[in-house]
Amino acid sequence: MEFQHFKPAKILAPYIRHYYIFESEGNAAYEDTVFPSGDMEVIFNLGGGTWESFRRNVFHKNPAIELWGQITRPLPIRSLGAHVMLGVRFFTHATSFLLDDEIGIFNDQVSDLTDVIGKDIRDLHSQLLEADSAGIRITLLDNFFTGKLTRASRRRDRLDKVARILTSITQNPTENNIGWIAGTFGITTRYLHKLVYQHTGLSPKSFDKIHRFKTSLQLIGENKLPLTSIAYDAGYFDQSHFIRDFKSFTGLTPSAYLSNLSTVNQMLIS
Repeated sequence: MEFQHFKPAKILAPYIRHYYIFESEGNAAYEDTVFPSGDMEVIFNLGGGTWESFRRNVFHKNPAIELWGQITRPLPIRSLGAHVMLGVRFFTHATSFLLDDEIGIFNDQVSDLTDVIGKDIRDLHSQLLEADSAGIRITLLDNFFTGKLTRASRRRDRLDKVARILTSITQNPTENNIGWIAGTFGITTRYLHKLVYQHTGLSPKSFDKIHRFKTSLQLIGENKLPLTSIAYDAGYFDQSHFIRDFKSFTGLTPSAYLSNLSTVNQMLIS
């Protein structure tokens, strides 16, 4: 398996965290579980393999152009065959420059982005399939998303405001601080909740819980600290809160997860 990161164009840097290419060979079956990351993704499948994700008690074949909504609970996946996946990972607030719909309708599922955007994204997928280098593919992505961002110029002030609100939440994470944060932005608490959900698919409280969980995953992946220290450094009040939240997002205790680090979830926390 091979995994590479690429930076987006400068104009896209506040909205796209990174691009990535994931490649695998062979026809071995593969199963894993995806955990909440707080970010949404678009994935272009350029290889011959198939991916499936679990929804409504059954596995469904993923489309060629995947839109990953906010994942708020463990999501089993499986695959077969050789893969070339070109991914676009957006910052938590930023997918709404691409989508007209309220973000929450995509939660906990993999949707067909063709159904949402249509011909433009199909044409891009065809161009990506024909491209013969990673550099050309990244340029195609930059051009496409820069065009989408330019056409969404009226939304950018609001997107940037939501980004600043999310930063404030991570710095002042307790529920009692939400009213204070709303006041600093000159809005009501109710409007803050609406604004965050509309652009992220998450409530402020859910966003904060996923942020702490993601921080704990990064610290566990570094494998330098005991779990008690990781709980404190990730912002949990105590070990029991850490274990409870971790298990709700993974189905595993932190110690069990540490023994079963997977390729997919190392991709998510990188």
